[in-house]
Amino acid sequence: MAAGVKYHLAALKSERIKIKKTWGDKSMKTLIFNGSPRKKGNTMSLVNELLKHLKGEHKLVDAYYCGIKPCIDCRYCWKNPGCSIKDGMTEIYDYIQEADNIIVASSLNFAELTGQLLSVLSRLQTYYCAETLRNETPIPKAKRGGIILVGGGDGTTTTAQKTAKLILKHMNAKEIAPPVISHNTDRVAAIDDPAAMSGIRELASFLNRD
Repeated sequence: MAAGVKYHLAALKSERIKIKKTWGDKSMKTLIFNGSPRKKGNTMSLVNELLKHLKGEHKLVDAYYCGIKPCIDCRYCWKNPGCSIKDGMTEIYDYIQEADNIIVASSLNFAELTGQLLSVLSRLQTYYCAETLRNETPIPKAKRGGIILVGGGDGTTTTAQKTAKLILKHMNAKEIAPPVISHNTDRVAAIDDPAAMSGIRELASFLNRD
């Protein structure tokens, strides 16, 4: 893949929500929610591997550095589209509408997505309220979804998979690829996990489909 050009968005001081365009198929847009606090950790190693094979442009949201506040249950979205909190999530709402693909990538804490990622994704409550309280279709465009989970030690990935699938469903992901899982990172780095690396290539092929 040819080197891309990074566009840092001005909405947040942290500059951790960013768009990167490649010289591939520029019509395809992929939104990636990254729940890992480690910028060069196992989760990002798999995300970066995916990006090597992914067409078009992508937008990466780093949950620990984006400065997005959690839902405060103010119930603004019970009657209104959007959110009462005006921060970087406003740009993400716009990009969700445009995106063809949405990825939830996270390390695991107690067999679940990280707390910081769930905090950011709590702002998707507006979509649930649109569907159930306002009888609206908040995201008309159907998406493809992907899940990348990284962990080690005891526990399973079952709960995190269910949570990620529910989140993707509320962003209108009609097709969700089999999850990419590396759950022995206490012994083997994700980048050295043959099954995870194979899964990443299969996920890229799924997302790149016409």
